[in-house]
Amino acid sequence: MNRAQRRIAEGILFTDMYQITMAQMYFRHGLHNKRVQFDHFYRANPSYGKHEAGFCVNAGLEWLLDWMKDARFRDKDVGYLRNHKARKSGKLLFEEDFLQYLLEYGNFDNITLRAIPEGRVVHPNVPLTTVQGPFAIAQILESPLLNFLNYQTLVATKAARIHVAGKGRPLLEFGLRRAQGLGTLAGTRAALIGGADFSSNAGISYALGNAPRGTHAHCMVQAFMALGYTELDAFRAYADVYPDDCLLLVDTINTLESGLPNAIKVFEGLRKKGHEPVGVRLDSGDLAYLAIQSAKMLNKAGFEDAVIVLSNALDELVIWQIVTQIREEAAQNDVDPDNLVNRLVYGVGTGLITSEGASALDGVYKLVAIEKDGELFPAMKLSGAKEKILNPGHKKIWRIYDTRGKATADLIALYDEDIPNRDKITIHHPIEHTKKRTLLKSDISQIEELQVDILKDGKLVYDLPTLEEIRETRKRDIDRLDPGVKRFVNPHFYHVSLSNNLWETKEELVKKLKS
Repeated sequence: MNRAQRRIAEGILFTDMYQITMAQMYFRHGLHNKRVQFDHFYRANPSYGKHEAGFCVNAGLEWLLDWMKDARFRDKDVGYLRNHKARKSGKLLFEEDFLQYLLEYGNFDNITLRAIPEGRVVHPNVPLTTVQGPFAIAQILESPLLNFLNYQTLVATKAARIHVAGKGRPLLEFGLRRAQGLGTLAGTRAALIGGADFSSNAGISYALGNAPRGTHAHCMVQAFMALGYTELDAFRAYADVYPDDCLLLVDTINTLESGLPNAIKVFEGLRKKGHEPVGVRLDSGDLAYLAIQSAKMLNKAGFEDAVIVLSNALDELVIWQIVTQIREEAAQNDVDPDNLVNRLVYGVGTGLITSEGASALDGVYKLVAIEKDGELFPAMKLSGAKEKILNPGHKKIWRIYDTRGKATADLIALYDEDIPNRDKITIHHPIEHTKKRTLLKSDISQIEELQVDILKDGKLVYDLPTLEEIRETRKRDIDRLDPGVKRFVNPHFYHVSLSNNLWETKEELVKKLKS
């Protein structure tokens, strides 16, 4: 694809065709300018094997806003639609008056958007993003919004799980070579939001103001050996060029019999010259065992502070197993398990950038209100599956914290409900009408509104946070989760509930639609 083609592909036509055909149908029936509300949410946390995650991390909003700012129907875009023919008759699919409407109004200048900020921990069925605007334009926004937000939220969630498994030790994102094309740019940003401290992907790291990190590959040692030199010669050459950033990959030949002894010799030479090595990287074999033995050898040589980077097919469960094995076996090898765990660094590639085990987030974009007699009137879809019946109308989202300061429930309420000032709050299970509970003020330490105003009639009214501020938000939210929600196996179910007023509104609409 050349640059001109890319401009078309990444512009306003970065949507599904049926969004445009529906927009013309709304136009033809005079519905196109009716104000509507769509909610974006996801129905279930990603499932890794048999175990569903206990939470997600919201991401992607800034990139969506950046796309919306410049996306609009221009002559060339409309030209493609003007020549599009119907499959059966061969007649033109789009009529000229609709195309002129797109040229004049086909942009997001009239969209109002509220959202849960990036970095916040989020849960199923909670509206992450609320869109209000003209029906036709809000409809066209569906596919790009889901594209920008679903993938980054998915990868940020995977990174957060890996970060939790690694006990907060540095996490490096190594996925560029295994990612799906340029999607790696969004994936790297999401990984940095979710828990990765650095990425090996140089371009996007610099663009985001986060210096990239990397070491060297096996081919460096292989090349030296093919030319008649030794592994030790290769390590020394690398150390000569990077005396203050020397981290050596030690498993090209034999980790414990060759790589570690040679690395230690190089480190000793660096120290004599007034430099301190960074550490070593292990990229194959039994990583827990090799980490223990490497720590033992490095400690004996006086390099107790040298880090040990682990890579090769890692994910949260593998890291969890490695940490568990180290805690069980390190002391038997005269290595302090806590010290070793606290000097590990994790390099995660494929498993992180592809969210291995859960390839997509099932985020959806559903109509929940439409203008009627000058006001937004709740709308909903019925379904044979109770969990797919929508929560209608204009809403606010509240997070309730218990007396420990831990998040205990997310409450979806009607927009005009004054939840924080109630003496007691009745919260309903979103599906089972018999399940509800009442929270007293004495049960609650804080009630926090989650969504904030982002766009008002196309104008940005939100101060976009820096990447570091987003990361701090994620850290705070994860710290305030109950430990059971963060488990990798059978995590505790986090409660997402409906207010009494929303529950009654939903029940009334269901009865009307069924009558």
